[in-house]
Formats: sequence, C-alpha cells, structure tokens
Amino acid sequence: MTSRERVLLALNHKEADRVAIHDSPWGTTVERWHREGLPEGVSPDRYFGYEFVGFGADTSFRFKEEVVEETDEYIIMRNSNGALIKNWKHRTSTPEMMDFTIKSRKDWEEHKWRLRMDRSRIDWRAVEWCKKAREEGYFVHYSGVLGYDKTQGIVGSERLLMAMIDDPDWVREMFEASGDLIIETAEEMMAGGFEFDGAFLFDDMGYRNSSLFSPQMYRELLKPVHKRVFDFFHGKGLKVILHSCGCVKGLVPDLIDAGLDCLQPLEVKAGMDLIELKKRYGDVLAFMGGIDVRKMADPDPLAIEEEIRTKITFAKRGGGYIYHSDHSVPDNVSFERYKRVIELVMHYGRYDVS
Repeated sequence: MTSRERVLLALNHKEADRVAIHDSPWGTTVERWHREGLPEGVSPDRYFGYEFVGFGADTSFRFKEEVVEETDEYIIMRNSNGALIKNWKHRTSTPEMMDFTIKSRKDWEEHKWRLRMDRSRIDWRAVEWCKKAREEGYFVHYSGVLGYDKTQGIVGSERLLMAMIDDPDWVREMFEASGDLIIETAEEMMAGGFEFDGAFLFDDMGYRNSSLFSPQMYRELLKPVHKRVFDFFHGKGLKVILHSCGCVKGLVPDLIDAGLDCLQPLEVKAGMDLIELKKRYGDVLAFMGGIDVRKMADPDPLAIEEEIRTKITFAKRGGGYIYHSDHSVPDNVSFERYKRVIELVMHYGRYDVS
C-alpha cells in the first residue's frame, strides 16, 4: 500500500494496513540524531519513512530580506513580511518578533498591493519534484499559512488581538487577503502542473489554556475565510488538514462546521486529548498527532510505550487517525529513543494488532 493510499483511507475514515506516519523534528534534533547514528546525508523523512511531501508558494509581502545584526549566538533580520525577527543559531525555538513594518491600518493600505498574485510567487522547478514524489507514492499536498497565524506574523500578536476588538473590519480584510492568496496560488499551481492529494494548512489559534480568541470572534472574523478555503479545496476533490497549536477544543465544532477534514497536532500539554477528541468527534473529523513528546524523553522507556499503546490502539479504530508527535520532536529526544517510538507506532498502528 502506498503512502497516498494509506493517508487517504485515514482521511476518509477507513482502515488501511496500518496508520500513516509523519513528524516534525527540530533542526537541532536532527543534528543530534546525526551525531548519534542517523546516517549523514539522510533525512529523518527518508530514514523513518514519513509519508507526506508538501509544496507551497511565496505568500509573503515580498519585502527585501536583510540581516540587521549577527553574532556568534543569534541573527536579527528583516523578513519578507517586513517583520524584524531574532533567531538563535545553536538552538531551536520560536523566533522573537521584535518589530513590524505594518503597525496600523494606514500601513496596511500602503503595502497591501504587495500581496497581488503573480506567477513568480511559485517555484516552477518544483513541478518535477512534485511529479517524482507522486511517482514514489507519497501523499503530496499543497502547503500554506493563512488567517490568524499568517496575520500575526505581519502585524504582531498583541496588535492583532487588540484590532480584533477595536477594528474588526481591518482584521477581516487581512484574514480574507490571506485566504485569497492561498486559493490563487493553489489554483495557479494546479493549472501549471502540480498535482495534489490534499491540502495541509497552518493557522495557530491556541495557547496553553484556550484559544487566543473566543469561538464567537472566530465565527465572526475567521470562520468565513476558513470555510471559503476549505470549500475551494473540496471543490478540487481534496481533503484539508489544519495545523493549529495550543488548546483549540472550543473551536472544534465550528471547524467541523466550516468543513475541516483533519485536525493536527493536538498538543497534550495544552489539554488536547486524542482519545477524548476521537470519542466526541471521530465520526466526522480525523486526527493527526496527539503523542506526547515529553513521554518520548522520559527516562522510563515504558512511558512512551504506554502512551502509544493506549492512544493509537483507540484512535486508529475505524480509520481517521495519522501518527504525528503532539507538535514537533525536541532535541531532548535521542535517536535511539525515537527509533523506538517509530517501532511502537508501526506495531500498535497495524490493523491486525488490537
């Protein structure tokens, strides 16, 4: 069975030979794994048999990128959305957003022309890479960021949250612009030779304790954009997976109503319980993730075995589940321990094992 067949069966709530697998180790994690036995020149994707390959487009404002400051420890640069960001060189973390070009509705009006669609947003060399991935049986998806997550990277989270209250029309326009560009680039890519099996979209809407905004605010400002984008891909016969970090339990009913097919990554430390979610929504929503990375690093190897046995044995029933960590694999997880993780997933994820 190919990866494409396996993933599509899961997204259609049908059982395959085993659950499909994918994951997202940090860059520093991969560096550690290479020191501990992952062959040089071999990616975790290939070594562990991850089953997704994604292609996207440049949906940024396309400001000129420039390095503002660089030391042995960090680099500060102005990115293509005009945001000033600080990244550490020798450890993986969320970039610090230090400043923004777009700080007001006036700034938005001045620069929004930069989001116009044209073919140069797409790396057309990737058409051949896409064809090769499909020939090898991967689940090939369109990949893009939209909505709240996209916009907070342009104006900043605090400014965006305040604007959702003080200037909702401006926020609605920015959210809609992000959705427009997802649709326009995907349409152009498919017309130009890319062939997709689904869409994997990103819109972080939660933090540790709850969603960043209320379900009512989601319904008023963001849900129409999600629905329009989901409907677009559904119209092409494609399922939609949405990545949203943090606790988004309160948004799940509206995400289902908007047409979402699969939710990822189900952060355990934020209260996203895979078994609970499967019980409540598993008949209409597929799930990807939910395996606690803290258990992967636990000194007791039985901790991760119990995590995988209990969760995957339940979540795989009737299809509708794809393995992934509950966000990304940090660098406190050794290569040997992660190999054991995948062995356990391959075992308990088989449909002839109960």
